[in-house]
This record gives sequence, structure tokens and C-alpha cells, in this order.
Amino acid sequence: MRGVIETDLFGAVWVTQAAIRYLREQGSGHILQVSSIGGITSYPNVGAYNASKWALEGISQALAGEVAPFRIKVTLIEPDSFATDFGSSLSAKFSEPHPAYDPLREALGDFQGSLQVGGDLAASAAAVLELVDLDESPLRQFFGSQPLTAATRDYESRLTTWQAGQDRAVRAGGGF
Repeated sequence: MRGVIETDLFGAVWVTQAAIRYLREQGSGHILQVSSIGGITSYPNVGAYNASKWALEGISQALAGEVAPFRIKVTLIEPDSFATDFGSSLSAKFSEPHPAYDPLREALGDFQGSLQVGGDLAASAAAVLELVDLDESPLRQFFGSQPLTAATRDYESRLTTWQAGQDRAVRAGGGF
């Protein structure tokens, strides 16, 4: 888990910190963070990856407000799947499987094999160039068709849960 967080979160943070000094001095710029649909929803068996991307989402959203006065834009790219070795033993480390989770693993099947590879490298490169040329760039940008479906399903479920518990929330009081 530390390796995933070090790479996906702290790697991005350290590169961003180094770049921001120069972008502030020149009075403009655009930070692109590569997140994932796994940064706004979660999937079983990839919790460390999800956690790293959720953290990147949070820190990047805060950063967008912090650097806006310097005319620096921030965009989180949340891409579709690409034909890579993501999740394979070449790029990922796995804990020793516990037998209690065998039924879950069997139900989930081959996560890597189940990904519908939809990402097109040339189209993605063109989309990145289009993003950086926009006067008003979005904080978040999906690449591909699958992320919107997953995000919609997840957010509709959240809203339903929050709305169902709103009376309890109000009774609990408190505030930020």
C-alpha cells in the first residue's frame, strides 16, 4: 500500500510542487493530474489504488483553488482503461490471498481480463492538447465512455443513501 501511495499520490505531489514554482513566476500554467475512475468510485481488491487516486482527487481540487489567483489551471484526467499491464504481477504487488475471500475473488473473476479496453492513445493525446488550449478548462475530464456510466451509478447511489438519511443527519446537527 505504501508503494502505491508513494507513486500515485506523493509522486504527483512532488512533481507538482516542483512545477508550481515556475508556473507562479511566469503567471500561468496548467497542471494535468492523471487520476482514474477509481478516484471517484471504488472497486473490491484494488482499495490501495482507489485510496491513492481519491487522495489525488482531493488534493488536486484544493490545489485548483490555491493556484487560480496565479492563472494556473488544474485538470484531473479520469481515463478509460488502456491496454497495459495494470493489475498484473509485472506492475502490482499482491498480499497473500486469505481463503475467506475466495468466494469474492471467484465472483469478481479476472479483474484485468474483465476490463473493456477503450482508451485510444492517439485520441487521448489529441484530447490533452485540446484541454490545455481551452480558456476555461474543467477541473475533471473523463476520457472514454465507461467512466461516466460508473460515476453516474455511484453518485446516484450516494444521493439515494444521503437523501434517505437526511432526517437523521439534521437531528444529529453539527456542522463544518
